[in-house]
Amino acid sequence: MVVKAYTVGYGGRKPAEFVALLQQHGVRTIVDVRLRPDRASMGSYILARDPARGIVGLLTSVGIRYASRPELGNLFLEYDDKLPRYSTLLKLAGSILFDRITDLQGPMCLMCAEKRVSECHRRDIAEYLAQTRGWDFEHIE
Repeated sequence: MVVKAYTVGYGGRKPAEFVALLQQHGVRTIVDVRLRPDRASMGSYILARDPARGIVGLLTSVGIRYASRPELGNLFLEYDDKLPRYSTLLKLAGSILFDRITDLQGPMCLMCAEKRVSECHRRDIAEYLAQTRGWDFEHIE
């Protein structure tokens, strides 16, 4: 069965614009693939301790579920070749990194900070899931 999924980056987007994009595409679950969602530079997108605040509060207020999957975060952010390194990680360990993603209710959307998918590791995640599991991704830009 083909799973339809999305990716999106919140960078430079106002919360209302971000939520509108998700609703426009029928997203029911956000899968946060940031390594440290508790350290977001934009307050609306931080994983706050209080679930009524930050990204959880923003999404819950419009009926979108939130799931943090830090194991899918890019460990190589400090490297100039961070994306090729991450791609190699997926090739070596992808089969165990996705244990907690397949049980989420869709349509789902992979979320990270970078607005452009070409600059973000979520592109590699999407490509991996498309190649290994037949998922169909649309990148919301």
